[in-house]
Amino acid sequence: MSKTTAVLTDKFGRNHNYLRISLSEKCNLRCNYCMPENGVPLTPRSELMTAEEIYQIAKVFVKNGVDKIRLTGGEPLVRKDFTEILKKLSTLDVELGITTNAILADRFIADFKKYGLKKINLSLDTLDEGKFRVITRRDQFQKAYDNMLLLIDQGFNVKINAVLMKYFNEDEINDFVLFTRNRPISVRFIEFMPFDGNKWSKDKLVSQEEIMAKIISFFGIENVLDLDNEPNFTSRDFKINGFQGNFGIISSVTNPFCDGCNRIRLTANGKIKNCLFSNKETDLLGAFRDGENIEPLIENRMFKKKAKRAGMDSFKKLQNPEKHSNNRSMITIGG
Repeated sequence: MSKTTAVLTDKFGRNHNYLRISLSEKCNLRCNYCMPENGVPLTPRSELMTAEEIYQIAKVFVKNGVDKIRLTGGEPLVRKDFTEILKKLSTLDVELGITTNAILADRFIADFKKYGLKKINLSLDTLDEGKFRVITRRDQFQKAYDNMLLLIDQGFNVKINAVLMKYFNEDEINDFVLFTRNRPISVRFIEFMPFDGNKWSKDKLVSQEEIMAKIISFFGIENVLDLDNEPNFTSRDFKINGFQGNFGIISSVTNPFCDGCNRIRLTANGKIKNCLFSNKETDLLGAFRDGENIEPLIENRMFKKKAKRAGMDSFKKLQNPEKHSNNRSMITIGG
């Protein structure tokens, strides 16, 4: 783990060296677990971070120990100055990654290579074109799929993020695992999480236990290999014996990984969130524009981080809509 300063250390001794920066609240898809059906109120452009502000605020985090930055959205590639942002961040001593739906990815492959962005997480919840249209409310499956294969062919470190929902795409779990047979790719199954406007309920949840049961039943327990987890892991990783790629499960709901959390989130309008589930935020952009030192604000927000899921330390609390309905929609957090 990177040696972080007290600014990025919470009261439980967790050091936070991983910054996720949302570049945009906009997206060219309308995924129903991410964006409410009627959309979200967008922040006025003047209140969003500029490319230079993103860079300068990121520098403060890097100074205090951040060595990994992931660009998120919305969809980060819809931002017209994306290349400028990437170029600036590439001058920092960090590992760069991005989470994207891949629809525009072919336009930026040269930029990814030029500025050292190697790790690409693709949001793809189904391998079925009809289901893709239902979940995203857009007809862009082939573009996303082709660009995914292009990125793999171009040698990027590609991971697929698939949010599972009962009675919708849980029947594709083994299809996704089979997708890793001859491809150097990782598929991560993500438990459906509650956010404002996404109509979450426990009845839609496909748990880690259920996911593994389906995979073991299909492939045989003797062929499911347990892989070593990375430091500060979110995904519990496995592979099928003989397969080139692997799969993992991000079980934020039924088996959270809060003890080793090292993540900080910076929203497109410059607010810091110390936990994905928290509705508490601190405005860094306003303070930065006023010429203030933002380090004390960061330190204060990180110190207030709860031990587990913003205080929702039981499944019962998580099911209470009052606990999460006043959080942002996922599209305005940045994943």
